[in-house]
Amino acid sequence: MRCPFCANESSQVKDSRPAEDGAAIRRRRQCEGCGARFTTFERIQLREIYVLKSGDRREVFDRTKLELAINLACRKRGIEQERIDRLVSSVQRQIETRGESEIKAAEIGEMVMEGLRQLDPVAYIRFASVYREFSEAQDFAQFAETVRDAAKD
Repeated sequence: MRCPFCANESSQVKDSRPAEDGAAIRRRRQCEGCGARFTTFERIQLREIYVLKSGDRREVFDRTKLELAINLACRKRGIEQERIDRLVSSVQRQIETRGESEIKAAEIGEMVMEGLRQLDPVAYIRFASVYREFSEAQDFAQFAETVRDAAKD
């Protein structure tokens, strides 16, 4: 594992433990070159999954990109990082258990929206505003009203 500080190829594992509901292993490492400590995560990757984007573009599924989008929607909402990590892992598991090598970006967006709907209504609206491309204030108001009405039921 290459050190992120000095790029030395040699590091020593100091601690390993399960992370994210056992879906990954968290390892604390120490660089043998500069002595810096850093954390790595190991996850099982069943196969390459491609995301079908608009305009017939294809990208390899990137968990980090998914995690960044969800973290952005949850920013300053007081949601524990562990709950966000569980949501990211849940969406990734849903994608992987489909048994297909391709998935539409829109399907991933719907999975994330469903998870955020259950997690936090404001994060749900934030994500929806980008995902559904809200262009006017009334788009927010209408969507917020449907969220409020659904919460009453």
